[in-house]
Amino acid sequence: MQAERSPSALHWLLGMAAFVVIVAGMKAAQAILIPFLLALLVSIICYPSLAWMQRKRIPTVVALLLIIGVVGVAVLGVVAVVGGSVRDFTGKMGVYQARLEEEKQLFYSWLELKGIPVSDELKEGNFDPKYALQMFGALLAGLGGAFGNVFLVLLMVVFMLLEATTIPRKLSGVGTHDQENLQRVERIRATIWNYVTIKTWISLLTGALVTLLMWCLRVDYALMWGLLAFCFNFIPNIGSIMAAIPAVVLALLQRDVNTAVYAAIGYLVINVLLGNLIEPRVMGRGMGLSTLVVFLSLIFWGWVLGPVGMILSVPLTMILKILLESSDQTRWVAVLLGNEAEKPAAA
Repeated sequence: MQAERSPSALHWLLGMAAFVVIVAGMKAAQAILIPFLLALLVSIICYPSLAWMQRKRIPTVVALLLIIGVVGVAVLGVVAVVGGSVRDFTGKMGVYQARLEEEKQLFYSWLELKGIPVSDELKEGNFDPKYALQMFGALLAGLGGAFGNVFLVLLMVVFMLLEATTIPRKLSGVGTHDQENLQRVERIRATIWNYVTIKTWISLLTGALVTLLMWCLRVDYALMWGLLAFCFNFIPNIGSIMAAIPAVVLALLQRDVNTAVYAAIGYLVINVLLGNLIEPRVMGRGMGLSTLVVFLSLIFWGWVLGPVGMILSVPLTMILKILLESSDQTRWVAVLLGNEAEKPAAA
């Protein structure tokens, strides 16, 4: 009995060691891995369009040029908006920090007038909200840098789309389980495409409504706040909060308290309506991940790949879950990653 347990324990130790090595390698290879994952995600989204144009007898080269042209314009637009906003926001950082310090002191004075004591440590800056603005500026810079390598991402997309047409023929020659392999690849593609498509439309609507909200409130960088809401809406659980906080703070600094309150209420209504009511109805149970797993994957992939990892956390975890389901030895892990009502797949 003891002899049977030892190989199993050794097997798990080796597996954990391999996992640590893989994660360390991924973290060290961020510069290469992030453009690759972005290109893979774009390729999965664009492949149905390529297949549709090929069925319409449109030459593959022409179809690829059309797809890359549309994607390139969209990405360059994102880079232009984020880059210009980051430069302008960074240039005004000192003004915003000074105004934030004034608002902080006014708030402390108001508390004291109401008979609420404020400690000297708090007044002297142990709690300094200006770091929130600095953190936001660094986050914007990191996000802009992730999308900055446009040429490399688009080049990878071209080769991935070309390679996608040959995958069925390649899998048919790797062994006796070619049909299972094809089904697994198609399931990954369909699952990711369904999630990303629905999430993209919901995020576009969220970004448009946020832009309109901030424009109506006459807050600076309305387009940037909408773009930020669009990007951060892909981050589960906390993305909408992360996008709302700096916008509300700027509304307070640039305008007044009432404007900040209106902005906070607007963000709350938009995210409750779209994120908690409409999106779950449209998305259904297709994601197949428990709430805890989604949150933990957000932390894990964010630590490994930075802001882009947070955006890609759900698709990457769904791919991992599908791969784990393909083996009898790891199917139980896939079940743990899934919803509470989800049942193990048939062997």
